[in-house]
Amino acid sequence: MKIATYTADGTQFYGAITDAGAVALSPDFPQWVTLYQAIAAGGFDQLVAAAEGKSVTHTDFTYDMVMPDARRILCVGVNFPDRNAEYKDGSELPKYMSLFPRFASGFTGHDRPLIRPPENHTLDYEGEVAIVIGKGGRRISQDDAYDHIAALTLCNEGTIRDWVRHAKFNVTQGKNWDSSGAIGPWLVPFTDASQLDEARILTRVNGEVRQDDTLNRMMFPIRREIEYISTFMALQPGDIIVTGTPTGAGARFDPPKYLKPGDVVEVEVNGIGTLRNTVEDEQV
Repeated sequence: MKIATYTADGTQFYGAITDAGAVALSPDFPQWVTLYQAIAAGGFDQLVAAAEGKSVTHTDFTYDMVMPDARRILCVGVNFPDRNAEYKDGSELPKYMSLFPRFASGFTGHDRPLIRPPENHTLDYEGEVAIVIGKGGRRISQDDAYDHIAALTLCNEGTIRDWVRHAKFNVTQGKNWDSSGAIGPWLVPFTDASQLDEARILTRVNGEVRQDDTLNRMMFPIRREIEYISTFMALQPGDIIVTGTPTGAGARFDPPKYLKPGDVVEVEVNGIGTLRNTVEDEQV
């Protein structure tokens, strides 16, 4: 089952995606205007069940960021051993994970363009798996961590590289340019540990494989991410954790291979799908 947010005939819906088209579910759940609201209320399983056997309502639609009103998006940085080595700073593997916030305005949907701003052209890609919390909690153990995940999706955590270097202790300004990244195309219910433990990330730019790794090589596995993050903040249903990107981002080539208008970026993970975006310059 695939649950997405999309726009058809000027109206935004959430619903199930099938080979034949989209099945609008939001009209059946007026108490939840958005997919985020449904998940925050613990209703994701109801949406999945309601989609069974329903007929397609839309064949002409545009994907939106899967949860455009998400309140909290937390990203894990430098979470693969080869990525740590990419920095060439001689540092050992870190004891604690690096974290930073992103905001929903920085993401667009599947098959929509990533926007390169006129102020800087170091737009880069980062293919990642994102998890959506379905059950809140504080100080969640690693043994229980997977019980708190409702769904999985994909993220291209687009970054303006020069702007992450503007200050000593943060990367926020380089990570939150409007529509610089994407999350989608849809949410896939999380029902089995193998969906994460056996997941492989592939990122392609114009058909060329740039990133290729498996989640089981993460320095901080997703169970540990949930444990650590929930220690200092209570996780809430609808929270998104973007779990980390493998080596191979454009900034690490010599010379760098930053994204430019006309490029096509695809992030693919077995069992979830493919998130595809083009690149355009911002019109100012």
